Amino acid sequence: MFGRVRLVRSLEAAVAAKTPVRKTKNRSALPAEPLPDAIAPQLATLASGAPTSGEWTYELKFDGYRFMARLDGGDVCLFTRNQHDWTVRLPRQAHALKQLELENAWLDGEMVMLNDAGLPDFGALQNAMAVRKTDPVVYFVFDLLFLNGRDLRKLPLKQRRAILRDLLTECDAPELRYSEDFPHDVKDILASAYKLELEGVVGKRADAPYTSGRSNSWIKLKCRLRQEFVIGGFSALAGSSSDIRGLLLGLYDSTGSLQYVGSVALTGKAAHLRPIRESLIAARTTRSPFSKRLRVERDRDYHWLNPSLVAEVSFLEWTRTDTLRQPTFHGLRFDKPASSIVRESAADEKTPTESAEDAVDTKSRRPSPATVGSVRVTNASRCIDTTSGLTKLDLVRYYESIAEWAMPHLDDRPVSLVRAPTGIHGELFFQKHAEGMTFPGMNQLPAELFPGHGPLLNIHRPDALIGAAQMGTIELHTWNASQPDLEHPDRMIFDLDPDPALPWERMREAALLTKVILDELGLQSWIKTSGGKGFHVVVPLTGKQDWTTVKSFSHSVAKHLAKVVPERFVAVLGPKNRVGKIFVDYLRNGKAQSTAAAFSVRARPGLAVSMPIDWDEVKSVKSGDQWSMKSAVERMKLMRNDPWKHYWLARQTITPAMRRLLG
Repeated sequence: MFGRVRLVRSLEAAVAAKTPVRKTKNRSALPAEPLPDAIAPQLATLASGAPTSGEWTYELKFDGYRFMARLDGGDVCLFTRNQHDWTVRLPRQAHALKQLELENAWLDGEMVMLNDAGLPDFGALQNAMAVRKTDPVVYFVFDLLFLNGRDLRKLPLKQRRAILRDLLTECDAPELRYSEDFPHDVKDILASAYKLELEGVVGKRADAPYTSGRSNSWIKLKCRLRQEFVIGGFSALAGSSSDIRGLLLGLYDSTGSLQYVGSVALTGKAAHLRPIRESLIAARTTRSPFSKRLRVERDRDYHWLNPSLVAEVSFLEWTRTDTLRQPTFHGLRFDKPASSIVRESAADEKTPTESAEDAVDTKSRRPSPATVGSVRVTNASRCIDTTSGLTKLDLVRYYESIAEWAMPHLDDRPVSLVRAPTGIHGELFFQKHAEGMTFPGMNQLPAELFPGHGPLLNIHRPDALIGAAQMGTIELHTWNASQPDLEHPDRMIFDLDPDPALPWERMREAALLTKVILDELGLQSWIKTSGGKGFHVVVPLTGKQDWTTVKSFSHSVAKHLAKVVPERFVAVLGPKNRVGKIFVDYLRNGKAQSTAAAFSVRARPGLAVSMPIDWDEVKSVKSGDQWSMKSAVERMKLMRNDPWKHYWLARQTITPAMRRLLG
């Protein structure tokens, strides 16, 4: 029998066997290819039993978050299953990967938090991610897709893993481990996994290539049934909305109706449950989202939710009435949209192997007009811009639609809000702190990060972005530094602010001249429209130098531009100084200063958007406020390549040589 000791050891150490890379069959014959910018992960299909033919290997099904790692020289990026860059949330894991000293590579694996017994703990992982304390998280790597200029995806799995095992054998970083496969009978593995209360195992065909998307060459066998469910409400003791006893769960059927499947007790550590309770309270609505009326208990109050929150739940089996038997709550999931949650079925039940998301008509599950995501929108029809006729609901829906692209520019940065409670033609408020107000989903950074001031605001989830819009926020302004280190900026911004009388052609020329100067200094830069009159030129930094150094250097760049091209630029603030010229605003680079974020709406007639663009697009841009909310979303949906995709990979700093070039 494959016992407990063997399983726990496999989680705590890599396999000792070595397979030298240079001797791996067929790898040397692979042609040299460029490192792909993105690779979609391969997904496993649920199966009710182990295959009876073919060569299969089995690994533990980790109870964690799937992550793909892209290594390019000294640059490491960690992407979620939905290809969001979470590298800044996992600095120790990224550093461990960097220590492999590979030319380039793509790896596939799972981020896992281990408990005191050395076993996966999903609740602890979720809490670690929420509070940004991810040092103990372990990256279990189970596949190698690309290595040193060679695409390995066409090789059989056993060859890819032999190369991977060799790479990780000498690695002594505790944050990075090889996901061991077991040469035992799958029944014994499942029996041991069941005793350890693990989720199950994953079976993979040893002779199969790596295929992005769901595939029959990867299967998952579960000890207990487990999947995601939509939370449609919660029950509480009569007279109390805070004493939450059970979550009311549902799944969407083929008609798009939410079917009730049972309730699960909300259990766990108090610290873990606090943010969950807050999310539940924020999502309350007045009507039940379930298609049928529920039976209620006399000593309970029932509170309905907008169906946007997703719970991870394990259970023993489905009853004859299609409800859950012995369910256990494991936590909320934010990596899957509620609209995609349907009943998961084993492959041998003749269920298609492609994503279950395709089986449901999402149009029939759109929220009511006054609800967006998990946030109820008040005064939804209020006109906030008489020029365009756009309403508050239009604004909230824009921020929901753009969240996927906007979040990387907001995550971990202090944010200041420009609020217009009565519309942009009324009084505007610039707000840096909560000031006693409640913003749905909004995070407050620890006060010690900015001593002597109130806690700074932070938008770290899409529902917080939507919640800010619900509270009348039009513009989002972010710092040039990210938590937890607010003393060292990780970017430098030049706001090209023109005399309004200048023709737009001058702005295009100014932007390109700024790039030339930065290129000559050896600094890569990216550009976006301001959403107003000009451009923002953004220079990523490693975050190793203080505010004084960065601001002083940016001032030197501005003065150099004004000196070299005095008929175009000025480095002195004030309308009288920029007559017929463009002010190179370097003042944004001081501590606690902020700039309108990428994709932020601007509180100006027309409600234009600050849009990230490619340098090659500058000559075709017609104005700084070219993109509206509608055209911004359309552009991003149609765009094949993110013009800022390499921004997140840039690693550069201000050097003494650069200072000397500026005198």
